[in-house]
Amino acid sequence: MYEREAKEAIKKVSNSFKVLLVTGPRQVGKTTLLLSMKPDNMEYVTLDDEVLRNQAINDPKMFLEEHPAPLFIDEVQYAPNLFSYIKMNVDKENNYGMYWLTGSQQFHLMKNASDSLAGRVGIVSLNSFTYSEIMKSAKKKLFKPDNFKNSDYIDINELFKIIYKGGMPELYKNKKLDMKLYFQAYIDTYISRDVRELTKVGDTEAFKKFIISVASRTGEQLNYTALSLDAGISVPTAKAWLSILTTLGIVYLLEPFMNTKLKRLTHMPKIIFMDTGLAAFLAGWESARDLQLSSYAGHYFETYVISEIVKSYNAQGIRPNISYYRDKEQNEIDLVFYKNDTLHPFEIKKTSSPNKGMIKSFNLLEKTGKKIGKGGLICNYDKLMHLDSNNYIIPISSVINISK
Repeated sequence: MYEREAKEAIKKVSNSFKVLLVTGPRQVGKTTLLLSMKPDNMEYVTLDDEVLRNQAINDPKMFLEEHPAPLFIDEVQYAPNLFSYIKMNVDKENNYGMYWLTGSQQFHLMKNASDSLAGRVGIVSLNSFTYSEIMKSAKKKLFKPDNFKNSDYIDINELFKIIYKGGMPELYKNKKLDMKLYFQAYIDTYISRDVRELTKVGDTEAFKKFIISVASRTGEQLNYTALSLDAGISVPTAKAWLSILTTLGIVYLLEPFMNTKLKRLTHMPKIIFMDTGLAAFLAGWESARDLQLSSYAGHYFETYVISEIVKSYNAQGIRPNISYYRDKEQNEIDLVFYKNDTLHPFEIKKTSSPNKGMIKSFNLLEKTGKKIGKGGLICNYDKLMHLDSNNYIIPISSVINISK
């Protein structure tokens, strides 16, 4: 059994709100986790069942009367009109955890739930396995930008095997499952179906070219023109299709750092594929070793670090306040945490030989007028130590596997 980091957050939300909503991409374990946690007296229904779905859509009041709380509704995105009736039901009671909901379309679900169930719903985002979940590390601690912890060294060769495989739960539960067959089926079955439901994508081949182009650019600045040219579509279509991938939780857009005192900053986010295994498959990498030794290895290392941070914060019901810095002169800081009115800069490098020159852009943040706190270089070094008076050499293990 793989323990999920989100378990405690789900318990807290269910004990604090009348409605729990767990969102995230398909196949990341939302249903499995909640079924393992649900009270014995809670009924489970899934709107993947066409009969139940039609009733929930066409007669939501009757649906909820026939399936009274406590109730677990899986794939609730199929019947968003349920939210207003759930609101009426929970307002009649003073019980917590009356409804547990899951859905795979994050933005639309969150918006609908927030609009209809304001003050009544707590939301937890679930992603594919984190490194510590795969390794079954006990009592993992959240990476905090102002309080670094030492952890066991992670061999770079073993790390890239994980980066290449990704974190989809089925790949770890079923040891005989062929990874490439799984990802191909995932794209054909789940992503394609969700895409059809969210928008009228007539050219599925163009969409596949598009998602391959996006995956090939993970860790890079978003360029709609390049994406549109690769897929043979218009820029507005590329924008609409990328919105779908973010809605489904497949892609995370790391927003650019903005400051009124700095005029020459980029305004484009950076593409972060939330599962590096899916990205590597789409981009056509044949093995972990090929990826590790390629010129793209740094992009995947950076993507992995950022996605792991986002996953772990999501699992605790927190949205990390992070961005990246890039100006018109191409100066860049890979990751900037904003916490307690303080900026914490981080560079992310696939290197075992860190040096101070790798953080030379940090001083650009002094012009912001904000306090500059602890920061450092996240890399493949084997121990946590000072790089200078305010910055550290931070092993990747101190970010993704903090258990000491």
